[in-house]
Amino acid sequence: MLSFVPSKSSFVVRLQKIKSFKQSILPGFFISASHLPLCRKQRYINNSGLGRLVSRMAEYDGKTVTADVTSGNMIFEPVLEDGVFRFDCSGNDRIAAYPSLSFLDTKIRDTPIMNKKEPLYTPTFECANGKQIVNIELPPGTSFYGTGEVGGQLERTGKRVFTWNTDAWGYGSGTTSLYQSHSWVLAVLPSGEAFGVLADTTQRCEIDLRKESRIKFTAESPYPVITFGPFASPTAVLISLSHAIGTVFMPPKWSLGYHQCRWSYDSDAKVLKIARTFREKGIPCDVIWMDIDYMDGFRCFTFDQERFPDPKSLVNDLHRNGFKAIWMLDPGIKHEEGYFVYDSGSENDVWIQKADETPFIGEVWPGPCVFPDFTQEKTRLWWGKLVKEFISNGVDGIWNDMNEPAVFKVVTKTMPETNIHRGDTELGGFQNHSHYHNVYGMLMARSTKDGMELANKNRRPFVLTRAGFIGSQRYAATWTGDNLSTWEHLHMSVSMVLQLGLSGQPLSGPDIGGFAGNATPKLFGRWMGIGAMFPFCRGHSEMGTLDHEPWSFGVECEEVCRLALMRRYRLIPHIYTLFYMAHIKGTPVAAPTFFADSKDPSLRKIENSFLLGPVLIYSSTNLDKGSYQLPLVLPKGIWLHFDFNDSHPDLPTLYLQGGSIIPVGRPLQHIGEANLTDDLSLIIALDDHGKAEGVLFEDDGDGYEFSREGYLLTYYVAERQSSVVTVKVSRTEGSWKRPKRRLHLQLLLGGGAKLDAWGIDGEVVKIMIPLESEVSHLISTSEEQYRAHMESAKCIPGVEEVSEQKGIDLSRSPIELKSGDWILKMVPWIGGRMISMMHFPSGTQWLHSRVEVDGYEEYSGTEYRSAGCSEEYIVLERDLHQAGKEEALKLEGDIGGGLVIERQISIKKDNPSVLYIDSSIVARQVGAGSGGFSRLVCLRVHPAFSLLHPSQSFVSFISVDGTKHEIGPDSGELFLEGDLLPNGEWMLEDRSLHLGLVNRFNINEVFKCLIHWGTGTVNMELWSEQRPVSKASPLRISHEYEVREIS
Repeated sequence: MLSFVPSKSSFVVRLQKIKSFKQSILPGFFISASHLPLCRKQRYINNSGLGRLVSRMAEYDGKTVTADVTSGNMIFEPVLEDGVFRFDCSGNDRIAAYPSLSFLDTKIRDTPIMNKKEPLYTPTFECANGKQIVNIELPPGTSFYGTGEVGGQLERTGKRVFTWNTDAWGYGSGTTSLYQSHSWVLAVLPSGEAFGVLADTTQRCEIDLRKESRIKFTAESPYPVITFGPFASPTAVLISLSHAIGTVFMPPKWSLGYHQCRWSYDSDAKVLKIARTFREKGIPCDVIWMDIDYMDGFRCFTFDQERFPDPKSLVNDLHRNGFKAIWMLDPGIKHEEGYFVYDSGSENDVWIQKADETPFIGEVWPGPCVFPDFTQEKTRLWWGKLVKEFISNGVDGIWNDMNEPAVFKVVTKTMPETNIHRGDTELGGFQNHSHYHNVYGMLMARSTKDGMELANKNRRPFVLTRAGFIGSQRYAATWTGDNLSTWEHLHMSVSMVLQLGLSGQPLSGPDIGGFAGNATPKLFGRWMGIGAMFPFCRGHSEMGTLDHEPWSFGVECEEVCRLALMRRYRLIPHIYTLFYMAHIKGTPVAAPTFFADSKDPSLRKIENSFLLGPVLIYSSTNLDKGSYQLPLVLPKGIWLHFDFNDSHPDLPTLYLQGGSIIPVGRPLQHIGEANLTDDLSLIIALDDHGKAEGVLFEDDGDGYEFSREGYLLTYYVAERQSSVVTVKVSRTEGSWKRPKRRLHLQLLLGGGAKLDAWGIDGEVVKIMIPLESEVSHLISTSEEQYRAHMESAKCIPGVEEVSEQKGIDLSRSPIELKSGDWILKMVPWIGGRMISMMHFPSGTQWLHSRVEVDGYEEYSGTEYRSAGCSEEYIVLERDLHQAGKEEALKLEGDIGGGLVIERQISIKKDNPSVLYIDSSIVARQVGAGSGGFSRLVCLRVHPAFSLLHPSQSFVSFISVDGTKHEIGPDSGELFLEGDLLPNGEWMLEDRSLHLGLVNRFNINEVFKCLIHWGTGTVNMELWSEQRPVSKASPLRISHEYEVREIS
């Protein structure tokens, strides 16, 4: 609605909102703010199963507590183990803190241990307006990582993110809130030691790393901060973190194979055809996924009777061919009487409620939906029983999607924060949605996993979740959400997988090839080469795009995909061992290259290589160069190249660290083909002392016998003495007897050369080293053969345009304009659209859009998406002056009838904070019969700005008549004209960021403004008058943008 800005302090307004909220739930119940500690916020629990609300504080200490300080050093106590400290603003805040949902057991966080050591780094705090701000200053030269699922660069200095789980289709490098929340930072100190910091809160949390060597958290108070270390290495910090939040669940071995998915394989016949094609073409694959269209009208736990009439028969057919089947379950349950899930949920009273105690209804895929309240044990049990029955259809794994939770047709993309969860006391009790929003997806995944275990306690559940929280690795794998088929997203996928691993979630991967848009053959093949080395390996794409199976991009790409996946399957014994170690110890599976030498600062920003244990994956995300053509940057020490006779210009290059032994298996089409009696290969790289060691974990690949010693863990050692390398078993663990099998040893010499030897596993095997001259000859010969092979290899064609007109071409690189305070990206080939508007000093991406719609676009009529928004524009001028007055880009698009839209974007050197845009509709060839005038046109500037904090976003302005206005998301769509027209300036405010995007315009050119609040966006449109134009009378709107700090 349109209203005057109230002249009250923010504290009073906040107090009134809190009071109004409480009175709306329980009239007359309100505790005066004067009785609350300054660093805490009132909260509530369910009391004895009744609907009334009581102070949670009373449950813990039976009295009201008050804070005596609002800033200073935080107080500490040692917890968990040596080197781990809990910090609180005060003793009262320690008492008042909510239970931990990140810790495996909140008692671990809340119970001090005997330790006389003091922390090396003590956080400071400030409490104001209900927020707790924590700062930790670290030595200059410190590098930052972690922060969970985030786009953009690997090293996070200069970045800011907000932990608020968000449906973020087509996110970019500057998107600040994705699908998961990890309020965790891993700091690598100049010495190479590492230090971890966890802000243990479920609330929306700002993680600000924009100031060098400073970590800043801001969230609703109170919350404790847990520090880990400094310890000797980043790995040591991750191990300690795992003692707090738990380790990754032990995945079933089949889940480490390749997964093929699409939205959607729309029938059982299509699913079987896809599976059959994998086997016919000899491309390894273990899993086929069923997206939402297998359901009857998107109703969870149902099957479409025409397209998937007999799911059990379908799964049996897949199993016979070595495939598993994974099916999607969303949280949105169709609000429909007679639908058995809705009826049973209503009978058990499991739905999230509004403040008036009626179920919240929001729209998702099935239409109006209710949502299970997973914060209640009874809901989790109810869901688990549904999952148990669902599994009886032959379901092998479950995919939890849309569980941020996503809600359609609302500006926030989720449910209202005022919704009520009647949570279990041990989780935090009766709270509004803002408290439980970030853990909703994790609790759903937990419930799904529990249901699968109910169905069969002898099988390991496999759950994939889109939304998550720090600690969700205990229950589910994850992927990096709805990415794009672009080279930028390929590059970014490496850092995203690594960041999740550095935040406690090692089982992750991207949608290989990109979810949205059409990959090109080169892009898809490169992505498969890299993705085949990620911990979780799945190809996925959305409907309306080209097919994205490995054989969909020509024979050259198909061969690269085959080689990439066969390489992965050879490495499965090594990868499975890494996951066992991650499960029992908390060590990483995939890690940044600098983990090999954390003291070397030159390694800390490397984004095109990563480690799988001692194996270094050296990849290229560069369209024009393969990995073998890039400058080689390796950690110090010995790193020896190896392959499986599968090297290719479009595949990563593999290196093994000196001192290491890795186990590899035979080529497979699926995991189930492997037998314990198969030949086992060990690849060996000796260190400077002529020694190496490695480990192999073996068990049934499923079930829990491994937790009862039903496994074999073998430690192999190799040592060179004179001209003989001896390889043997140094020790074993587990109750299994060693299988009878041959052992194939491959000793790397360098340059890809190797020596082979055969023996029996468990016995001592010797490798004879030839003379030094012969070794040199072997190496030089191998290097020559490698060069010749790479030069003669049939590369994937570098075609970057997709000929078939289906879906959106995202493979072309946007034009980037980077100057002053701004980084802009444009796609001239679709409407000259600006798809990204990043303000560099604040780290805020004010605009981020799909390529084919929204962003910043311009129309030539009053109709939505009239001519101008989709035509191909040409670049007339691109001035990138080094010493000139401005940096500018001029575009032009033909809109028919002899008319063009011209747009000039510029950033002036003498005023770098302002982004100038000058747009016109110009007559070029208007016919004489029309008197030189065009059809009736209107220049309509249509920017769709991204709302980082929708509920805290407003449009404010002073209108022509001098009145002050503030317009919030509840207003929907509003036209402003006449006396209500903004007087040449209006501003989009983000009160959470304390920033405003000011848009100034020439009031003589703008006749009307439009505000439209969409799903996570707001349009702030400028309309010219509507009239014909001639060569002498174009329509023009000149306007500019600038970011301003607001109080």
